[in-house]
Amino acid sequence: RHVALRSSHRILLPFSMAALLALSRELLQAYELPQQLLAPLVPVALALGLIRLLVYILRKAFLSSPLVKSAEPVIAVVIWLLVVLHLTGWLTPLLSTMDALAFNLGETRLSLLGTVKLVLVIILAFTMALWLAELLNQQMKKNRHISPSMQVGFSKFSKFLLITIAFLIALNAVGINLSSLAVFGGALGVGLGFGLQRIASNFISGFILVLDRSVKPGDVISVGENFGWVHELKARYVVVRNREGVDTLIPNENLITSEVINWSYEDRNVRVKILVQVSYEDDPEQAMALMLKCAHISKRVLDTPEPTVMLKSFADSGIELELRVWIADPEYGADTVKSDINVAIWRAFKQAGITIPYPQRDLHIKSGLSLPKAE
Repeated sequence: RHVALRSSHRILLPFSMAALLALSRELLQAYELPQQLLAPLVPVALALGLIRLLVYILRKAFLSSPLVKSAEPVIAVVIWLLVVLHLTGWLTPLLSTMDALAFNLGETRLSLLGTVKLVLVIILAFTMALWLAELLNQQMKKNRHISPSMQVGFSKFSKFLLITIAFLIALNAVGINLSSLAVFGGALGVGLGFGLQRIASNFISGFILVLDRSVKPGDVISVGENFGWVHELKARYVVVRNREGVDTLIPNENLITSEVINWSYEDRNVRVKILVQVSYEDDPEQAMALMLKCAHISKRVLDTPEPTVMLKSFADSGIELELRVWIADPEYGADTVKSDINVAIWRAFKQAGITIPYPQRDLHIKSGLSLPKAE
């Protein structure tokens, strides 16, 4: 809140100065006093306030994007250049020259000045739309009564709606007839059918994931060789972060068309299996009792459901026993739980004299066979 107030003061101060300077100039002019020195100060104060306002909106709309830092000096240079041209009287002739460079496209007149205005208005409108979408997103995150998937869905829809409105407002602001966009809309539809098919598919798949709530932020999923928890749902992809902190960007379409294992879809409890072999010379029931005692060595193991031990099979090298425990935090993986329990089992077996066998083969040689003589 302190940072927001400080930013507001930095933005409002130049505009307040411009208003006071303009008022002072009008008063001096009314009393026929010299006011020429105040005339250039008003656009300077307005330019300073406009620069700070645009930079603030950019930082809020694009957050920590590297484009913001590179765009800030460009904005400052362009605005100060316009101020210099205005003060020197060259701005009006320059705009007239740019407006004269034009051609007709049907009933629409396109000039260099109009094109520049269109680009600037679209950039400004898109930036304002993204800023408003981010404000709405932050307000949605503060509401604990709305599920994460609904928050993501509302964020996607509001951003799409605001960008569409911003685009239409920008076209209308520069005098382009919206009815002339019918041909452009048809061409855009053809483009979506061919070149932008995958992008459109990922975009629509993102809405499907949000609506059916099959994948939500915080879910632990496995997609192919990728395992981790869903960190964020984007318009085109899902950010899956593994235990090493590495983010994998998986296209939304892959989550719709391929098999996805959701470890926390309805219940976050996950069963972990630990396989141990003991020698045929040892008592398997004693080994099973020791394994049950070692199950709760890890604090992540749940009391309910209770851990169980099963005799799986009689293998070549020993008797296979399987300890089954449950955990409620699959996003942290199961390797640490297995490691802690395996170490505890090894110590308990060593103290009880139970042997963990290693792979072995018996070689039986029959006597009385004659070997062929070498030539």
